[in-house]
Amino acid sequence: MSLASRRRRTNTLIAVTLLSLLIGGCGNGDGGTPETRSVNGLTYDLTPDQAGRIHAAKVDAIAAQVPQAIRDRGTLVVTGTVGATPPLGFYATDDRTVIGSEVDVAVLIADILGLKVDRRNGDFAQNFVKIDSGEADLFVSNATVTEERKEKYDFATYRLDTIALEVPKDANWTYRDRKSLAGKKIGVTSGTNQEQLLVGWNDQNVAEGLPKLELAYYQQTSDYYLALSSGRIDGYVGPNPSAQYHAATTGNKVLTTWSGAGDALQAEIGVLTRKDNGLVGPVHQAIQYAIEHGTYKQVLDRWGLGGEAVTQSRINPPGLPKKKG
Repeated sequence: MSLASRRRRTNTLIAVTLLSLLIGGCGNGDGGTPETRSVNGLTYDLTPDQAGRIHAAKVDAIAAQVPQAIRDRGTLVVTGTVGATPPLGFYATDDRTVIGSEVDVAVLIADILGLKVDRRNGDFAQNFVKIDSGEADLFVSNATVTEERKEKYDFATYRLDTIALEVPKDANWTYRDRKSLAGKKIGVTSGTNQEQLLVGWNDQNVAEGLPKLELAYYQQTSDYYLALSSGRIDGYVGPNPSAQYHAATTGNKVLTTWSGAGDALQAEIGVLTRKDNGLVGPVHQAIQYAIEHGTYKQVLDRWGLGGEAVTQSRINPPGLPKKKG
């Protein structure tokens, strides 16, 4: 078995275990099979077939706006990050098929545009490269709208962006404000808005004479899980949905949550595409159509993310401010 296959297998087992433990530990479970677990009326399907996935009919008026080359191809090439990060993106029980809320959002958009999803995978930084090179049409994987990214890319938003600070179960410190992070070692994924926020807060802390915050970088979710459990880091800042899942299944704690754009602005997650390639308009209209016709809510509710729903999709709204200097 190759290294990539072993890592993928490990991530699959972690994801399945997290969902199983979450459901088993919540109480009020109503059983299920090794591939499906239900609790409080919410069923998590871990199978590659995803029989319960939400679909929509093609909307001709919106589909007609997709660039001709993509219509002729018949597929929407979508790239995204994958790992043991339920409910956003993780491997199904076949150890090959990527499932999760971000996959379902991409499928719903493609349905309305009359296309089939051709899913590609990469780590977070690689996804931008795939968009830049034209290998992928869309990046759908918890990408936050930022002012810096808007210089190169267009966004059509589909979810509120909330990030969380997860700490080990035996952590004895509390979070009050950014000063609470001074002197701590915090994990984060490189190139994310979470990293940008932490760097900015650290600069403010150091300017005020506080100890420096040490950042530890992780690209694989399983690596930060291990770092947290072994006490090598004091905490990890990442997407709230996956942090809540992990904390619930391990006994870890979520100390606080923030908007992904900091204190002054509610950040939003958007479908990202290369600027001025003709896709952001029809993608935006497809999301808005799904919102107005209820299929959008069904997708988020299917993965327990109804609390992060937006009331309307927006093209390139205000995002996380650019780095200073």
